[in-house]
Amino acid sequence: MSRGVRRGRSKQVRERRCVATGQSKAEAALLRVALDFRGRVTPDVAARLPGRGVWVSADRILIDKAVSRRLFDRAFERAVETPADLPDQFEALLRARLLSALGLARRAGRLDIGTDAVRLALQSAPAPVWRIEASDAAVDGRSKLDRLMKALGVATPVLGCFDAGTLSGVLGVGNAVHAVLLEGPEATAVTVLAGKLAGFIDLDPAKASAHKS
Repeated sequence: MSRGVRRGRSKQVRERRCVATGQSKAEAALLRVALDFRGRVTPDVAARLPGRGVWVSADRILIDKAVSRRLFDRAFERAVETPADLPDQFEALLRARLLSALGLARRAGRLDIGTDAVRLALQSAPAPVWRIEASDAAVDGRSKLDRLMKALGVATPVLGCFDAGTLSGVLGVGNAVHAVLLEGPEATAVTVLAGKLAGFIDLDPAKASAHKS
């Protein structure tokens, strides 16, 4: 359900209306759902499924609200079947697409792996778009890179929501614990996907845990 286009300085930003809040937001902050042939609400992370679609904020709480209050019925103007685990479906799809984007970046030569590669990238210009840390990385190894970033004044965000086994399988290496994602189309995709996934999980649970302790 398009709410028009907001013009920026360099490009247009398409906006859609969130069914949970009624507010118009940029597509980068929203997720699309469509109906399958049975009239069942289906997550459409790529926003490519045919037919009419509606949009909801990339936020677990707001999607739960849309499900529990049957807001998709209202948006589609008919009774629809909405799975109770729709937020979990979205999270799983976002995780998969994010990992796929990291794999593409590795194959394109824009993702470097290893502590030395991370150190070199952090000290170079431009700074890497993302620093990637396995969720089960050793505290000591990660802390050294954290201190280096602080000393250099580098504000590269950290993506730390995948364990080393998952990263290794996607990136095709034996032990992917520390990595950096460099500028390119894959980094742009990762940034958009990570922004949406942040509505479901902590992108860097180790940092979140440290703040709570």
